[in-house]
Amino acid sequence: LIRLGKVPVIWKSKLQTLIAVSTMEAEYVSLSMCMRELIPLRSLLKEVQEVLKFKSSVSSTACTLFEDNQGAVALANVPKMTPRSKHIAIPYHFFREHVRKNEVEVRHISTDKQLADLLTKGLVEAKFEGLRDKLMGWCEDNEEY
Repeated sequence: LIRLGKVPVIWKSKLQTLIAVSTMEAEYVSLSMCMRELIPLRSLLKEVQEVLKFKSSVSSTACTLFEDNQGAVALANVPKMTPRSKHIAIPYHFFREHVRKNEVEVRHISTDKQLADLLTKGLVEAKFEGLRDKLMGWCEDNEEY
């Protein structure tokens, strides 16, 4: 789920074909797939900004990705192989360069506030409606996510 400001612009839910040996690996692969959508979108926004001469600078603002798995957040932010992560295929690590350059920021978010769960999990009605309302901007919740 990718939002520009508070507006959803790209959303996708896809069954992973990879057999993950841990939830951290599955979340890290999902994070990588999200980056594959985000990085070209960021480049497109930079080009539009240059052509239309917008005053706000996309290039100086880091995009923030919210991840509810602390292991995946740590692996994304600290480019270090551990015994639990050394088996993850190299192509899934491509976005670390963008994190290192501060173009993309990966931050932890509580599972209760993870908006992408709308697309990936069966939720009870109250939780579904609460996340939907936050996603669509229908509630007065001012927290950043």
